Amino acid sequence: MKLKAICKHFGALLGIVALVGSSALAQNSVVISGQDPDRRVITTAVPFLNFAPDSRHSAMGDVGVATSPDANSAHWNSGKLAFIEDDMGFSLSYSPWLGKLVNDMSLSYLTGFFKIDQNSAFGFDMRYFNMGDIQLTDGQGNELGEFNPRDIAIGGTYSRKLSNYLGLGISARFIHSNLSGAITSVGGSESRPGVSVGADVGLYYSKPILAGSKEGTWSWGVNISNIGPKITYNSADDLDYIPTNFRIGTAYSIELNELNELTFALDFNKLLVPTPPVYQTNPDGTLATDEDGNLIIESGKDPNRALISGMFGSFADAPDGFSEELQEIMISFGAEYVYNQKFAVRTGYFYENANKGGRKYFTMGVGLDLNRLGFDFSYLVPQTQNNPLAETLRFTLMYTIPSN
Repeated sequence: MKLKAICKHFGALLGIVALVGSSALAQNSVVISGQDPDRRVITTAVPFLNFAPDSRHSAMGDVGVATSPDANSAHWNSGKLAFIEDDMGFSLSYSPWLGKLVNDMSLSYLTGFFKIDQNSAFGFDMRYFNMGDIQLTDGQGNELGEFNPRDIAIGGTYSRKLSNYLGLGISARFIHSNLSGAITSVGGSESRPGVSVGADVGLYYSKPILAGSKEGTWSWGVNISNIGPKITYNSADDLDYIPTNFRIGTAYSIELNELNELTFALDFNKLLVPTPPVYQTNPDGTLATDEDGNLIIESGKDPNRALISGMFGSFADAPDGFSEELQEIMISFGAEYVYNQKFAVRTGYFYENANKGGRKYFTMGVGLDLNRLGFDFSYLVPQTQNNPLAETLRFTLMYTIPSN
């Protein structure tokens, strides 16, 4: 799809999301995520919750569940926070979102932590997704006024070491999504901001090991994020899942010598959200319904399930069976080189199956640490031309207070 065409349709999709129901919301979330809307994509509300918010990890292909802990650990794995050696730290990240298409959309992320004692830490985070000023219209194209859609999530994290090598973390957050204010369409459908809550649970294991004469650290992590109830923008009968996500991965860091350190990391993640089924169609191509007006499922399972059923059922509900379930796993790989704990160079690759959104991109970035103050930058290069995520930039500023 050409960039001008994407720009033209993007504003229209965004403007009618809360007024015409789940189908528009689903398509809108695909566009915002940079996925191909013509694929069999799993869609959710508030997709910004899963966007990589900081420059370090986004430069490494969006890995982060098992990398060394820092101020942004709450997003990737809350179990890492207890292993931070500094007493306190803060991080502020900013990214112009879909900058190739629009000039006023952005993702901001503020996070911080402080150590309670040697074995535990508390953290907080706030992310703000600004979708820019748009002209709202209803399904018939009637103008409803201008509005600035925006999402916000505020959360807290508690992390504790269970042993010298294993840590557990729990996060909770409040989610507020305002896509169209309280505008009423010509047809009388009234929208309102969507509200929900989410929780994360993370495990992190990290242990020093010897590789010949070199000292290294092997880590692994597991994190389930955004466990929470569905969200609605108009009525209790029109509910959408939030992006509950399962992430597992490993990382290995080796000290080449006193000044040089190299890290490799690998993550796998999957949305714990029901896969859309394939519905029966009539000879004229329209969707078939039963006597009660419900759509008839041809293959797959009914996606309208409760939270726990939807999470566990997401491993075995794809219309094409196990082969399609494997396609829903996204893979991230990244590498980081650090010189003298002051300068870092990073790169990575993110892969998503073509049938599930088709996001494939290389990432790169650099980092600079000046005692307490650090700056990171990342840049995204999609594998396909005219991708909405092309040339995505992220900037992160960090400040830490070392332990005495």
